[in-house]
Amino acid sequence: MRSLPLTPNCVPARLLSVSTAAMLILGLVSCAPKAGGPGGAAGFKMPPLPVEVAEVQPQRVRQQFRALGSIEADESIEVTSEQSGVVKSLPFTEGTWVGEGALLARLDDREAKAAAQRTEAQREQAESSARRSETLAEQQVISQSELDDIRSALKVAQANDSEAQTRLAKTRIRAPWGGLVGRRRVSPGAYVRPGDVITEVARVTDVKVRFSAPERYATELRVGVPVEIETPAFPGEIFGGRLSVVDPMVDPQSRTVQLVARVKNPGRKLKPGMSANVAVTLAERPDALVVPDEAIFAEGTQNLVYVVNPDSTVARTPITLGLRDSSRVEVAHGLVAGQRVVTAGHQKIFPGAKVMPIPAGMMAGGGPGGPGGAPGNTDPAAAQKAGAPDSGKISAIVHGKSAGATPATVKSKRASKTSGKTRSNQP
Repeated sequence: MRSLPLTPNCVPARLLSVSTAAMLILGLVSCAPKAGGPGGAAGFKMPPLPVEVAEVQPQRVRQQFRALGSIEADESIEVTSEQSGVVKSLPFTEGTWVGEGALLARLDDREAKAAAQRTEAQREQAESSARRSETLAEQQVISQSELDDIRSALKVAQANDSEAQTRLAKTRIRAPWGGLVGRRRVSPGAYVRPGDVITEVARVTDVKVRFSAPERYATELRVGVPVEIETPAFPGEIFGGRLSVVDPMVDPQSRTVQLVARVKNPGRKLKPGMSANVAVTLAERPDALVVPDEAIFAEGTQNLVYVVNPDSTVARTPITLGLRDSSRVEVAHGLVAGQRVVTAGHQKIFPGAKVMPIPAGMMAGGGPGGPGGAPGNTDPAAAQKAGAPDSGKISAIVHGKSAGATPATVKSKRASKTSGKTRSNQP
């Protein structure tokens, strides 16, 4: 039998050369680019990230301050009696509208009417005597002094008649102007004295709203500034008006300025005594650029937004803010009309990232990597297949499912170990 040459380690030389060749081939294969790797033809590419966007649009913005006020009648009086007497009737319906001169109360007028008739007769007699005296004076039948006495008597009679007629008229109590009449303070048959209140009349075609403003607005408040009010009785309905009074003094106790606004009252809906939510417009810009409040984020003292470029990449853009309300912010500098800004999904994007713009409100389920995005995939196998990064809440869920083990899994592992031990003990 032919023997093979042996190496110093007693390994055949031909077998050693074959092993060396195999190792070289494996090395070359391992250095070749893998399909699906970074250098392969089918390399991984991050898919566009879904984000909510909003378009920058010119809108009207207003700088306002709000306060709680109280509604008062434009004019309000208590109707009282000017003389004593018994109330004969109250010919009005409480809480209704009455016109100017409407009869509200009638007092017993018998004495006043008799006095008026007496003075009227005396006046007519004095007038007749004066006409005859004028004729006699022309004929020089009476002296000039007698004529003067007759003329004076006529004036006294006329004055007495006028006074009696006025007293008679005061037994009829009338509305001084049109307005809402209040409740009755007296009843028919009651005896009233001068100054006793019979009812109230309020003019409410316009109403006054009294409220106060902090002293920091004192330089901006002036007569004529627009005012809007809302009331709990008419939710959602806005009544417009303007400031009519700005108190020149600041209250030293509350440090506020007392204000009065005059507001139109269509249909006489607003009642004196109602509360009112007042909004005073201090500044207004009709074509200001605005963005949703949630589109803005800050780094230090700088305010930024993510702007979506035409190629669907995003860029961090510094902006200067203007006026702000509960949901919108004015952008004074940094943006132009028509640009799109990211409103939800900031936590998962970076400058230059590709995004998939989605209209605002369409990502209600929360997205991968944080709240506000599209619903994420919590399946570990699917996440690994898609190449999704392990970040945020999704990574915690995937990691928990990967690292955790169900009782069935533990049982199968124990069974596998036991089976392995059994097989290893077999010859």
